[in-house]
Amino acid sequence: MQINPELLEKIVAEVLAEMSGGSSGSSVATAAPEDVAGVKLSETGKAVRGTDPKEVVLAISPAFATTFKKTITDIPLADVLRQVFAGVEEEGLHVRVIRVYHTADVAFMSHLGARLSGSGIGIGILSRGTTIIHQRDLNPLSNLELFPQAPVIDLPAFRAIGKNAAKYAKGESPTPVPTKNDPMARPRYQGLAALLHNKEASFIDRSKAPQELSVTFE
Repeated sequence: MQINPELLEKIVAEVLAEMSGGSSGSSVATAAPEDVAGVKLSETGKAVRGTDPKEVVLAISPAFATTFKKTITDIPLADVLRQVFAGVEEEGLHVRVIRVYHTADVAFMSHLGARLSGSGIGIGILSRGTTIIHQRDLNPLSNLELFPQAPVIDLPAFRAIGKNAAKYAKGESPTPVPTKNDPMARPRYQGLAALLHNKEASFIDRSKAPQELSVTFE
């Protein structure tokens, strides 16, 4: 696993600029949704509770695929979306995507997705890659499957997460997605994860309701 030095340099420069009250002149917060390579995300209105039992709601964080284009280990977020979609669709279901603005806490994001899902199952993904599969009738701080170490989540894992979410939506009890164990991931990425979290949190807008997104892969 390699840390993206360019992203790290930009994030650190922004944090230092914000602390000093100035501007670094090198902001990562410049991309519009349509500028993200491989996928276009367009807001279509306030997110509402669905009625389709064959849908899984994917809740993404405020700066997912806009300010941030890649996970903490440099996986393009467009590819993350493709794999989650593919996993769900392989089980005969489909994904509905919402963007959550009022929080960057993946537990509450995923629980909101589950509450708005016609199947009662939701997935929450932060820009850095942290992911949860949630169910509507669980407590927000409980979940079906938790993937807290973003650095060890790869594209096959995101596909498997989509498949398992769809299986839960069908009333099945799938084997949890295997997770890799890297004891060095936490010390190696902890500082960068904190910087990325603080940057994403700066895009929280508690006055804005979750928004439905149309997704077009390019």
